[in-house]
Amino acid sequence: MKQFGTWNENHGADQSGLRNLDSVYWNLREPQLYEESLQRNESQLVAGGALAVDTGEHTGRSPKDKFVVRDAITEDACWWDNNKPMSPADFDVLYEDFMAHAEGKELFAQDLYGGAAEAYRLPTRVFTEYAWHSTFIRNLMIRPQLEELAGFTPEWTVIDLPSFVANPERHNCRSQTVIAVNFTRKMVLIGGTSYAGEMKKSVFSILNFLLPPQGVMPMHCSANVGDAGDSAIFFGLSGTGKTTLSADPSRTLVGDDEHGWGADGLFNFEGGCYAKTVNLSKEAEPEIYSTTERFGTILENMVIDPVTRLPDFEDSSKTENMRCAYPIHFIPNASDTGLAPHPKNIIMLTADAFGVLPPISHMSPEQAMYHFLSGYTAKVAGTEKGVTEPEATFSTCFGAAFMPRHPSEYGNLLRELIAKHEVNCWLVNTGWTGGPYGVGNRMPIKATRALLSAALDGSLKNMDFRMDETFGLEVPVSVPGVDDALLTPRDTWADKDAYDAQAAKLAGMFVENFKIFEAHVDDSVKAAAPKA
Repeated sequence: MKQFGTWNENHGADQSGLRNLDSVYWNLREPQLYEESLQRNESQLVAGGALAVDTGEHTGRSPKDKFVVRDAITEDACWWDNNKPMSPADFDVLYEDFMAHAEGKELFAQDLYGGAAEAYRLPTRVFTEYAWHSTFIRNLMIRPQLEELAGFTPEWTVIDLPSFVANPERHNCRSQTVIAVNFTRKMVLIGGTSYAGEMKKSVFSILNFLLPPQGVMPMHCSANVGDAGDSAIFFGLSGTGKTTLSADPSRTLVGDDEHGWGADGLFNFEGGCYAKTVNLSKEAEPEIYSTTERFGTILENMVIDPVTRLPDFEDSSKTENMRCAYPIHFIPNASDTGLAPHPKNIIMLTADAFGVLPPISHMSPEQAMYHFLSGYTAKVAGTEKGVTEPEATFSTCFGAAFMPRHPSEYGNLLRELIAKHEVNCWLVNTGWTGGPYGVGNRMPIKATRALLSAALDGSLKNMDFRMDETFGLEVPVSVPGVDDALLTPRDTWADKDAYDAQAAKLAGMFVENFKIFEAHVDDSVKAAAPKA
């Protein structure tokens, strides 16, 4: 076996069970990975220096094909209503088939960390079949210093083989695609999909399982911090604005997707960002736009002009879920430590497809827990395979797909932290106004930014509020720079009766969905429900 690069020679590929490989490329950097990717026709070079790739059939995650091995570690700790179990025996068969499939292949390996806080970070080795996947995961996770690599010993291993074809009968899985997480063997197997996001979300799922018993709240959120140390957390699913709204030039970006909240404050799980690029513009999102013109960025599933080699941000013919993946230092005002103080504000983002929620509302701690456990939003087109237009959904903790434990564990942790640190909580609708999806319009991002600025600088708390009769939330009456009509959603609808019906329908959906949590919360949280 040929080996290139720098690695811990006492902990090679054989420690993961990989055998008879042709080659392993260890911890290559971007210039070498570009060369390897282009030589293998995996990608094309784009004007400005980014690397454009297509992920084939899978242009989003495949949550229905993700499994957790059910064994002594996970049996009583995992939320099996939400996580698909795989037996240890089935994993062993899958693992052996993975090892056999890898024989004779050239693989790329990256040694990386999950978690910026040294006390909680997870040393992880990621083997990939594609050179561009190695670039991607190098962008998204935290890179050790060069001098650390010779002694790097991974705790977890991720093996990503897109060419592997799962057999539902043999492996007891759902399709030819499989993502299997084994907490006893500390290993993730990913096969049958070229969508690179599966790798980073697997590491997120691992941390979501390991950290709560240590008193650390893992969160699907972005985070930034002002000059006064006033940190803010932005919860939300893909497409709700986590990345866009946290990339504020007046504040330092801590991270755009995954964080922990522990005794010392916030810490980023990642070392990069994974931003949606559909309709991305230099005027509206200059920081993110600039990353698409840089060497080292990966552009996923974007249409590239064959002559100019410029990406077309408005052509979503491949998928609405086209993205760019880049290291966080590509954002000029990004944190160089991934650490921040305890937050002053928590923002829960929802893309309301019904168009009835106000653009911003203030929540009590009980309401915050209610809406955190509810996780209402719309699945945005392309985020998951088969989703072609927004559809209303409830994804508990704003990330049910990545939550191995019962939501009440995360909800109670969050409520305790909110109370302890006296955090202001806001619900922000980045979805529709003036009507539901297909009738109304998407909430103006300029208005959302103005409302958030007022919330983060503290001025919004001093303004007049009204109580929303249906949802029981405090809504500002008037905010400088924002059309007053936007703050009262009913006023934006031409048909007021239709608004009332939609609001009542959504309230009923909240109440029905929350029934699964009622046994796990106290009366004060139950009382935070909308009036159905």
